Amino acid sequence: MNTISIRKVTLKDLEKLLEFEQGIITAERSFDPTLKEGKISYYNIEKMISAADVEVVVAVLNEQIIGSGYARIEDAKPYLNHKLYAYMGFMFTHPDHRGKGVNAQIIESLTTWVRSQDVFEMRLDVYNDNPSAIKAYEKVGFKKHLINMRIGL
Repeated sequence: MNTISIRKVTLKDLEKLLEFEQGIITAERSFDPTLKEGKISYYNIEKMISAADVEVVVAVLNEQIIGSGYARIEDAKPYLNHKLYAYMGFMFTHPDHRGKGVNAQIIESLTTWVRSQDVFEMRLDVYNDNPSAIKAYEKVGFKKHLINMRIGL
């Protein structure tokens, strides 16, 4: 049986990561009416790859990249009981490999990196209308914390 491995990205992975970014945006358009029409970009992936405060990883199966994610160390608000936290994003699993625990393995790898940075708080954003993503994050220990509300005027 072939096993999924998690590794840090390299610039050679950039084309696939840009494809994954568009996959995320396509999926999120149905949840977010505020996204611009046409091609948009969320991330400067090339910059993230070289940043010391960001860990970008991919899941690999049979030499094919099937998933991605990142953790970025951020300064916490001064009123919180922690000075730093890790913001997690760019979570994508190729549709052919969903339900195989890819997301959990990526989160486990990022968690290990975050702890190695002496950071002990991780956060992420997920659309309220995306129950499958919420369930996946809850399955690995995340809990709902705040609800971000909006109104278009």
